[in-house]
Amino acid sequence: MSDSWGAPKESPVAPNHTTGPSTTPAQHPEQSVADWGQPVAFDYTETDVDRQWGSNGTIYEWDGEEGDIGPVNPGLELILFGRPEERHCAGVDFSKIAEISVSQEGEQRILPIFKFKDAGLHPIMLKNVEMAGYKTPTPIQKYCIPAIKMGHDLIAIAQTGSGKTAAYLIPILNQLMGKAKKLAAPRPSSEAFKADPALYVRAEPLVLIVCPARELAIQIFDEARKFCYRTMLRPCVVYGGGPLQEQLQQIGRGCDVLVATPGRLIDIMERSHLFTLRRLRYMVIDEADEMLDADWQQEFEQILTGGEQEQGNVKYMLFSATFPAAVRRLARDYLAMNHIRVRVGRIGSTHANISQDIIFVKQELKREALFDLLSSLKPARAIIFVNSKRMADEIDDYLFHKGMPCTSMHSDRTQREREDAMRAFRAGKTPILVATGVTARGIDVRNVRYVINYDLPNADHGGIQEYVHRIGRTGRIGYTGSATSFYTERDEPLAADLTKILMETQQPVPDFLQQYIPEGVDPKDFKMEDDNSDVEEEEGDTGDAWQTNGTTDGQDAGADSWASGGGAGADDSWGAPKAGGAATDTWGSGGNSGNIDEDDNW
Repeated sequence: MSDSWGAPKESPVAPNHTTGPSTTPAQHPEQSVADWGQPVAFDYTETDVDRQWGSNGTIYEWDGEEGDIGPVNPGLELILFGRPEERHCAGVDFSKIAEISVSQEGEQRILPIFKFKDAGLHPIMLKNVEMAGYKTPTPIQKYCIPAIKMGHDLIAIAQTGSGKTAAYLIPILNQLMGKAKKLAAPRPSSEAFKADPALYVRAEPLVLIVCPARELAIQIFDEARKFCYRTMLRPCVVYGGGPLQEQLQQIGRGCDVLVATPGRLIDIMERSHLFTLRRLRYMVIDEADEMLDADWQQEFEQILTGGEQEQGNVKYMLFSATFPAAVRRLARDYLAMNHIRVRVGRIGSTHANISQDIIFVKQELKREALFDLLSSLKPARAIIFVNSKRMADEIDDYLFHKGMPCTSMHSDRTQREREDAMRAFRAGKTPILVATGVTARGIDVRNVRYVINYDLPNADHGGIQEYVHRIGRTGRIGYTGSATSFYTERDEPLAADLTKILMETQQPVPDFLQQYIPEGVDPKDFKMEDDNSDVEEEEGDTGDAWQTNGTTDGQDAGADSWASGGGAGADDSWGAPKAGGAATDTWGSGGNSGNIDEDDNW
């Protein structure tokens, strides 16, 4: 196998495979698939003792008493950022992303930054951004970095793959640089913890980031490790399925930046002798639309208000790809009235850096079609999406016994298996990942070349929004990618929306979908309206709060992208008070809160 995957020798193997006989007779394609590499069996003899969990990633720790910036650690730099020639996180084709329109609303206009060096970042943070491979701000970063720096509460709605994680981590951590010793809770030195492993302090984070999926939490933590380098801020992560005691030990050594999934966070919040939010300064809800299901309303109220945080002293930020009613309610109830709203692109859209190919396949021939497709592709990282855990296991087994280096992931797997699968996929040891919607949002793996929808999303469970999130695993931040979807007669309820997505992104519409092109519409000049189908209007709701005059990203800072009209006190249809009057509530409160995958990710 080519070493282009960058797989380290110590990479773990893929879960759920054995070397026993297959129930499916091995068949050899006419064309060779040797370049994909060899299938890797899972080592079930491995124990959980001293294994590497996502929560145990190496972080920067400095116990010096002088100064607020730690010294350089070359060895840790190599671990966090890789070799200098490998430090790149964005592709070279920003042309399609640069065409994405950006709208903002609020009482104060935000002037975008077009270069990181113009963002007023601390020199150490600017160096971390450079080492992390960020060269040019994406549209969401251009507006969020200055907005957070100015001290605003924030709602940011942006397409998947737009760089949202860095859009909030960079400015938040930058604002805390040089203040760690003043704001953070005191803690013993690392040497003291080594001398007494039972020693702990109560975790009092300054920043809390809540996200829906375990894999996403680990991913955000890994990014935070980079941006916290030399800042004296200590990042940690807690998530369900991982070893609770080890996670408690990690935060017990001091925690300034905490990334958490809701279930594990609630568990830890109930241990008041170990954890408190009394020092909290920033709270970020990432992938808010996916988490805000009605079943989690009580838990979210506890997270937002029950952690001893000082009301009025915390900046709240919501990052999302769609904007359902539940997100509107959350913003209305918890964000400051003068918060800023930034929208990048049409809500629920994708971009033209992803080529989309819809292939009609008979249901009984889908497996053979999948193998033929993979055999015809140049080896690269590929994610295959299916609609059930059972199907993920079956396709994983089928491809494994066809000689493909694959792995799979879904919520019935142990956390050890899930982490091993993601680690092997990221490293390229098993470049084919079969997955349910558990990875449909947020997960960012470099150089995913292909997304294959073996099953298209069910129109009643996720629908076109899940399709957009799935294909968004490729073509991220300036890269190009390919999305191939198998269409069967069962997928007819999704046909109309699928056809519109293809037209919007200037993709060819196959013959069997031509009948779904709206009458009188030119497919080459088709624009979709924002999807507000999941927002039920209530009395006093004016409907779409994003009816703004946006600007195309890339215009100069003087371009008029400020949609609230006027200045402070303007009636901007978001509930901002009129001059001398009460606020107008236009958020709405009913409707579906977004798609939660059938898998339990908490």
